[in-house]
Amino acid sequence: MQETTAVPGFKPEFPFMDVPKFEKTASEATAAFREIAEKGIVQAKDTYAKMKTAAEEATGMLEHTYANASKGAADYGLKMIEAARVNSNAAFDFATELLGAKTMAQVVEISTAHTRKQIESITEQARELSALAQKVATTTAEPIKEGLSSFAKKAA
Repeated sequence: MQETTAVPGFKPEFPFMDVPKFEKTASEATAAFREIAEKGIVQAKDTYAKMKTAAEEATGMLEHTYANASKGAADYGLKMIEAARVNSNAAFDFATELLGAKTMAQVVEISTAHTRKQIESITEQARELSALAQKVATTTAEPIKEGLSSFAKKAA
């Protein structure tokens, strides 16, 4: 174990707070400490008010973001169900037409027409779903972007 030796004439200094020197009475000391405590309370109240405001703004931003994301997800799901319904109806129509074919040439013609329609339909559905997904992403991210820029402006 290492021994520590005292340096003669060395007094440690703690410059973290400017405390007034009290030479007269205890009542003056009490008044000074009361003033320090009151300043601390005022500063704590101001800090609390700022934190509360920031928390409320962040909560509002998150609620708005969640609402946009929820609505967007529901819209996307409905669009997917609509596409599935259209594709199912097309498959049933195709089967019905095939049952009415009399020759192999008609079967080939019906199959070719159906395939062409389905490719066009699926391409359009993919385009619509992609546009909707991009719209949802944009509307969901917008409140976050606005909130962050607002916080940055307040901090500056």
